[in-house]
Amino acid sequence: MWEYIEERAKKCAEYIIATGCTVRACSAHFSISKSTVHKDVTERLRFVDEELYERVRQVLDLNLSERHIRGGKATQKKYRGEIR
Repeated sequence: MWEYIEERAKKCAEYIIATGCTVRACSAHFSISKSTVHKDVTERLRFVDEELYERVRQVLDLNLSERHIRGGKATQKKYRGEIR
């Protein structure tokens, strides 16, 4: 794997761990696509740094388990703003 891809994967993983953000927020922060961030932290990182991969996987799993709650709250805010 090319060195810059490994570095990008590590930086994305460290950012996600530090902030607890989603793949979408990480991609906006680094100005790269969601698909690239997702592939970096779920597939490529496993071969680069196993420990970092395990730590970022925990954050991603937590975000996945909370996804439906976040979506419901976003919809609630949307309609509260339109009604008032």
